[in-house]
Amino acid sequence: MSAGKRFREAVDREKPLQVIGTINAYHALMAKRVGYRAIYLSGGGVAAGSLGVPDLGISNLDDVLTDVRRITDVCDLPLLVDVDTGFGASAFNVGRTTKSLIKSGAAAMHIEDQVGAKRCGHRPGKELVSREEMCDRIKAAVDARTDPAFVIMARTDSLANEGLDAAIERARQYVAAGADMIFPEAVSDLKTYAQFVRAAGVPVLANITEFGKTPMFALDELRAAGVAIALYPLTAFRAMNKAALKAYETVREKGSQKDVLGEMQTRDELYDFLDYHSYEKKLDELFSREKRP
Repeated sequence: MSAGKRFREAVDREKPLQVIGTINAYHALMAKRVGYRAIYLSGGGVAAGSLGVPDLGISNLDDVLTDVRRITDVCDLPLLVDVDTGFGASAFNVGRTTKSLIKSGAAAMHIEDQVGAKRCGHRPGKELVSREEMCDRIKAAVDARTDPAFVIMARTDSLANEGLDAAIERARQYVAAGADMIFPEAVSDLKTYAQFVRAAGVPVLANITEFGKTPMFALDELRAAGVAIALYPLTAFRAMNKAALKAYETVREKGSQKDVLGEMQTRDELYDFLDYHSYEKKLDELFSREKRP
């Protein structure tokens, strides 16, 4: 079964489907152990975590593919990937992005209707392309996919700029252009989500990111509004950053890590997630075989 098909099945089975952000391959393994059915790679996470730059359209396709491959190499959970505006101005760029993601093992992607010099969806100053240009992006992605089950999700950032009616009309046109799912960004109330759900006629994603425009709605609230996917893009990343900063400060100020040991994952816990001992056993067997006379 393809990754795209597994993502679609996960959306059908869990309502709403919780999709958690995994900034790297190891986090993907932890998410799977906890019981998530799908995971996410954030464009902002790639920019900040892998490159150390802001989410302002600086990262490129290869940056994202590097992290995608690392995750899909070790974790079989279906992976939703943020591709910003498609990594290029032409249909050929969007097509290349789509094919490359499928080849790298991704299950789904979301592409947005901002201009190339994009901004975080919860920041001011966003500029949009026309509905026609965004529809062309979607059509290019649909035409390029080599797996028909690979999910093309259309994100619209138009709510802040153009208002609800225009944003809903954009969503309708994006579905008509071939989008499998809709991602309305920076929604601030459940009634608006319900309106998108009714208008789109396809699964709708709610981005439950922290410190943004969208409240941290609970699953039962999202379920009542008809939302199909609850996305938590950088929850673990933000927690890990806070923990890392505290560890850096503690070691620098106190000359020892003793005060933060209780907040660390232990060596045994790390080895458990990595199945370290089975690797070590295999290595020992190979070495013992080589040493035989």
